[in-house]
Amino acid sequence: MAHPTFVVVDVQERLFNVMDVDKRDDMVTNIKILITAALRMGAPVLLTEQYPKGLGRTLPEVRALIEGVTPLEKTAFSCCGADGFMDRLRSAGGDHVILTGIEAHVCVLLTALDLLAAGFRVSVVGDAVCSRRVANMEIGLGQARQAGAVITVTETVVFQLLGRADTDAFREVSKLLR
Repeated sequence: MAHPTFVVVDVQERLFNVMDVDKRDDMVTNIKILITAALRMGAPVLLTEQYPKGLGRTLPEVRALIEGVTPLEKTAFSCCGADGFMDRLRSAGGDHVILTGIEAHVCVLLTALDLLAAGFRVSVVGDAVCSRRVANMEIGLGQARQAGAVITVTETVVFQLLGRADTDAFREVSKLLR
């Protein structure tokens, strides 16, 4: 069975700084846990940046975990509208995409809707996304759910990816969840 593809949407310096202060640090912590688990289990990770000239680059602490992944620059709000995104996604294999990032009700939601329309299974990690306002985040997650995406949390995704507790991968990755 193919691993899901993890997509980190627009976790950029200037966007991060205007996100909900109570949620943004947990979002980054959870994205780092998800990236670490994905890489440990051999799952592909894709990274996008919305207009990096104006919004800055991906946060350094996220970037450091996936140095080998070239960010896909975009101006379309949906990642699916970015040149090369669908090609990268298809070359990663599988039909399940796990979305994280900024903003839950704009780029993450619009990507989820386009992926669902293209026949992918989509999960949005509710504690690994953020918006400027909590209400917008909640409405964005609700709309994604109504459209057919699964709304989940970091721990669930990590344990699904690991599958069992009697492995070295579990012993390594579970430490991140404490």
